[in-house]
Amino acid sequence: MVNKPWLNSLPTEPFKYPTSGAFISHQLLSFLYLLQLHFDDRAHRLFFFDFSLVQFLFFLRPFVSPSHYLIEMAKSGSGEFSFGNGTARNGLPKIHTTSQRKQSEICHDDSTPPVRAQTIDELHSLQKKRSTPTTPIQGTQGAFTSLSEEERYKQQLQSISASLASLTRETGPKVVKGDPARKAETPKHSAVVHHYFTPTISVSDSSLKFTHILYNLSPAELYEQAIKYEQGSFITSSGALATLSGAKTGRSPRDKRVVRDETTEDDLWWGKGSPNIEMDEHTFLVNRERAVDYLNSLDKVFVNDQFLNWDPQNRIKVRIVSARAYHSLFMHNMCIRPTPEELENFGTPDFTIYNAGQFPCNRYTHYMTSSTSIDLNLARREMVILGTQYAGEMKKGLFSVMHYLMPKRQILSLHSGCNMGKDGDVALFFGLSGTGKTTLSTDHNRYLIGDDEHCWSENGVSNIEGGCYAKCIDLSREKEPDIWNAIKFGTVLENVVFDEHNREVDYTEKSVTENTRAAYPIEYIPNAKIPCVGPHPKNVILLACDAFGVLPPVSKLSLAQTMYHFISGYTALVAGTEDGIKEPTATFSACFGAAFIMLHPTKYAAMLAEKMQKHGATGWLVNTGWSGGSYGSGRRIKLPYTRKIIDAIHSGILLKANYKKTEVFGLEIPTEIEGVPSEILDPINTWADKKAYKDTLLKLGGLFKINFETFTNYKIGKDGKLTEEILAAGPNF
Repeated sequence: MVNKPWLNSLPTEPFKYPTSGAFISHQLLSFLYLLQLHFDDRAHRLFFFDFSLVQFLFFLRPFVSPSHYLIEMAKSGSGEFSFGNGTARNGLPKIHTTSQRKQSEICHDDSTPPVRAQTIDELHSLQKKRSTPTTPIQGTQGAFTSLSEEERYKQQLQSISASLASLTRETGPKVVKGDPARKAETPKHSAVVHHYFTPTISVSDSSLKFTHILYNLSPAELYEQAIKYEQGSFITSSGALATLSGAKTGRSPRDKRVVRDETTEDDLWWGKGSPNIEMDEHTFLVNRERAVDYLNSLDKVFVNDQFLNWDPQNRIKVRIVSARAYHSLFMHNMCIRPTPEELENFGTPDFTIYNAGQFPCNRYTHYMTSSTSIDLNLARREMVILGTQYAGEMKKGLFSVMHYLMPKRQILSLHSGCNMGKDGDVALFFGLSGTGKTTLSTDHNRYLIGDDEHCWSENGVSNIEGGCYAKCIDLSREKEPDIWNAIKFGTVLENVVFDEHNREVDYTEKSVTENTRAAYPIEYIPNAKIPCVGPHPKNVILLACDAFGVLPPVSKLSLAQTMYHFISGYTALVAGTEDGIKEPTATFSACFGAAFIMLHPTKYAAMLAEKMQKHGATGWLVNTGWSGGSYGSGRRIKLPYTRKIIDAIHSGILLKANYKKTEVFGLEIPTEIEGVPSEILDPINTWADKKAYKDTLLKLGGLFKINFETFTNYKIGKDGKLTEEILAAGPNF
């Protein structure tokens, strides 16, 4: 310590400053002493400067509140003082201290006790409080029921370690919860699962370290992780998190494979037209090992434990293990979020996803045709993702799983939108991209149950997901106000372009991809029905954007016709001008979602027919495409007309209308609908060239026939009678 002779001359008791009459407290002396410790000889100058400042502050006493300064009046009771009669030395007024009642205080000591922290890290830890209850749930029989907090914590870690266990080593990784960036010491609780008992060939580096588990983080925590550690993550002006999915900006259906074994040999749809590309068990395990080794080599992984299906009797527990905060937040939004109590009793998942999308598969592995592979093993209840960071692979992979698991429970899984009227009338909307499924199922006069994936069980309909995955290209507040307003804090924006300064998104920009998307919780939609369940549907609406211009705006379908068009899954795409093709192209996707179904389409059709017949639902075919000619010569049917048609279906008015039958397709079309010009209800009336109309109608009918040949050899129902009826319900010419 530097010797300061002047400090020794200071009195140990409070003293009176000669020119002000003020008593200087021990607090000020302590402050000066600290100055002596931390500064050099310049403390001499600081000392006299501070005392001059004290004199100046007391001079300003009538004008400035002394509560701002480190001065208190010794032996003054409440600390109040005033200027009284008389003068002190140098002609300054005397200062008298008085004791006032507490309620009349105008000057007080507002200093507070020091914080209970010795370091800045301890201070930061006081900023946050625990939010998740850890008490056992009364009356439940979960995996962690009636356990202490420490035992429950260990069992959760053991369950996660078991999920990450290698198939060629005895143990799972050492896992601990928390961000490694905040690690101060060896974790208090960790878990190592002795899961497999094959001989240990060698010890890996990953077995010597802890894998930190970021478990069911909140959106705010995931924002922090993404922005700090993932390049290309930004907060947009609306509060949404903008991210990049890397080289893949869409699904890779040709790289999706399913293990063909004794479990799936007879159940799944294989062969021509099937989306299921086979692989063997050994190849799956090779890819699984590759993914698990990659995840275990990381300092931290994200783990989401969530649910699928809002029907509590038929929900599925899923675990998603991923390397990116973007993927964790995406699945947080898209799956059903458990309550803290449900999470405590989560136990072992029914299905697990290993998303190692940043790491490629080995192209020399059997069945691999690229560096990307999305592999499903239904016997092991596992999914492995390699070589693609596009988050939609997880969403649609789980949808495929539900297409396999739910029919085994006699529950129909559906690629559809669903809404419900205020009187409880439910409608299902089927349609491929561009048909208006999202637009028409979103109705401010009706409750939204879901926009994409549903189940129809004996209890009614239920949404499979906990969120919405909306297209953003050309999005505007005027066209889609609900989606626009849902893009806020917590929403994931995929591959969008924004202004580098103000972070406002340009939804018309396609420089990254045209497939820009927003993933947000369904609660962000104002008229969402929570929980997302409803009674049995009254109407099944099949949407087609017919660019050939020959299908009527609306048709009432018989049960057999509903099955025929459901299996066909028709719409028409208009080719881009860059390839020079001007004519529309017919597109067929079985069950309006062939890329995701696991069983043969006729099995889903048979279940749909049974449920519609049992619960009295009516089928409708609605054309949202062209009228008065094909694309290029005709005009698109106006959206207000389509909405009037949908309203008439919901209200039941259309059931009472008069109908007539069309040629070739044999469709029942109404002769009149309020608010819709009658002449457009029969498409032949809108074509100036009648011969061109009939030629185009026959052309489309032929395309339907060719497409349906894939399904003619399958028997629908027990006696095959329904198969014959469905075939007869197609175009006849």
